[in-house]
Amino acid sequence: MNVTFLLNGETVQVEADPTRTLLDWLRIDRGLGGTKEGCNEGDCGACTVMVTDEGGAKALNACILFLPQLHGKVVRTVEGISAPDGALHPVQQAMVDHHGSQCGFCTPGFIASMVAGHSSGRKDHDDVVAGNLCRCTGYAPIIRAAQAAEDAPAAAWLDEDAPQVDPAAYAPETLDALATWYVENPDATLVAGATDVGLWVTKQLRDLSSVAFLHRCKDLRAISITDDTIHFGAAATMTEVLAVLRDHHPSYAEMVRRYGSEQVRNAATIGGNIANGSPIGDNPPALIALGATLHLRHGTQTRDIPIEDFFIAYGKQDRAAGELVTGVTIPKAAPALRCYKISKRFDQDISAVCGCFNITVADGVVTNARIAFGGMAGTPHRAKAVEAALTGQPWTQGTISKAAPMFRDDYTPMSDMRASAAYRLETAQNLLHRYFAQAAGHATSVLEVSS
Repeated sequence: MNVTFLLNGETVQVEADPTRTLLDWLRIDRGLGGTKEGCNEGDCGACTVMVTDEGGAKALNACILFLPQLHGKVVRTVEGISAPDGALHPVQQAMVDHHGSQCGFCTPGFIASMVAGHSSGRKDHDDVVAGNLCRCTGYAPIIRAAQAAEDAPAAAWLDEDAPQVDPAAYAPETLDALATWYVENPDATLVAGATDVGLWVTKQLRDLSSVAFLHRCKDLRAISITDDTIHFGAAATMTEVLAVLRDHHPSYAEMVRRYGSEQVRNAATIGGNIANGSPIGDNPPALIALGATLHLRHGTQTRDIPIEDFFIAYGKQDRAAGELVTGVTIPKAAPALRCYKISKRFDQDISAVCGCFNITVADGVVTNARIAFGGMAGTPHRAKAVEAALTGQPWTQGTISKAAPMFRDDYTPMSDMRASAAYRLETAQNLLHRYFAQAAGHATSVLEVSS
């Protein structure tokens, strides 16, 4: 399939295998070795490049970015970030001035992330580079460099128009076209952000014989807000989701801030995270606690289901062949919602346990409770025994203490490299106590502890 995009100021046309990664193509076919291969799974950021489209500049992991996803976009690698006359970008100059490079292996990825952030006026530098690992522990001078460059004007030479391209047949532009094609090709793989599918190729070496790319399907990227609800199209990226959640569900938003990295959130979609059915995906517990409605489509037929009914068993979801997730709708307000992500590493790590609580109390009595966990079973699901033990009872420490052991009736977790079964069950109970303490106004976040 023919892919056209702008690379470091040059229009390129590539006859691409649909699952050829940008990283491989850059290093092998173009000889651009500045973009490094580290983990090859989107964790270390050594392969970061800057990709610009109608939504602006974004840092993305080239190792799990398929070439067709770049059709009609603008790509800058570290070799193309300085000016045509050789003048350094302000971020590059600041990295030199503040000794931000040590062994240098990670530096091109840091530069790409920082330049993307700089072009958007970002000053939350810790978040901007959270997806870039420095094995020489050189973060302090890197952050100082980012701070030094933050007030420098944007580089005019990076302000480019994307090339004009013909619509790609493998990347449908409407939901109608996609739904029709998917019914006819039910064994195909739908690729939105490729943050999961990319690893099927780079790590499992799977051959994806039939693929459709969803990034040009604007119907699936729509986000709409009414007086009572928020609707996310399935292809809305987690960066776009985070921007909306910050204003309406701050606890959920804080969890999403730790979801993957800047590069991963720029690519990953909320629909992809739901559709892959992972028992440790971070979105489903929050969506279940919110009582979200999932929207699906098969050809011309649509249906809506409570999201907790979508997850049937490990690796099995309530989705027919040729049926796709089109979006999810949540309440606009849920002031009692709290989400807790427990992981070994604070940033960019897979949850050992993810618990979300949404408990309504009126006149000192629990009138409704929705509690959901990921990492506790083969699917994300509600803690119905605990919910039943709370509902109708006074909102007191005694009620919490009696209800907490009921998690053993709701979940039979496994032990693995992230946590033991005993740890997971004890943590679930502790999180209920934490929720009660937080609702009472007590400080519960370790990030708020000071000497």
